[in-house]
Amino acid sequence: MMKHLHAPILTGLVPGLFLGLFLLLSGVAPATAQDLTDLAIETAGGERRFAVELADTPATRRRGLMFREVMPLDQGMLFRFERQQQLSFWMKNTLLPLDIIFIDRRGVIVHIHHNAVPHDETPIPSREPALAVLEVNGGVARLTGLASGDQVRHAIFGNAGQ
Repeated sequence: MMKHLHAPILTGLVPGLFLGLFLLLSGVAPATAQDLTDLAIETAGGERRFAVELADTPATRRRGLMFREVMPLDQGMLFRFERQQQLSFWMKNTLLPLDIIFIDRRGVIVHIHHNAVPHDETPIPSREPALAVLEVNGGVARLTGLASGDQVRHAIFGNAGQ
């Protein structure tokens, strides 16, 4: 005798499987521990540390933190570009408010845009040429005392561990 799945189980299971498959294929899943690298920032109040996911290809930079619903306060995403230049970001399809921190090739913070508004398509410029951008949860930059002129230490700047 063949058993049949009850409709409520099947209807609850199938959409969940499709959602999980969509998130997996779209790369929206949160970073795992092996995807994260250490980043330190020297501030007037002492060193602040973050675990960051690196976005260093056109595809990972394009996707960024879009569609993410949560991110721990001590994590972020570090975008690295091929050369220092004027950069501009926007918040299209981004669900979380973010602090967008622009960093030059020496690892110095050149500008911080605080609390970028989710879904806002208004360009957010670097104001000065930058090589990288660190995105953290909105409010974290002020909470941890980050400021323009602070030194960021990470492998992409060649100054990690200094």
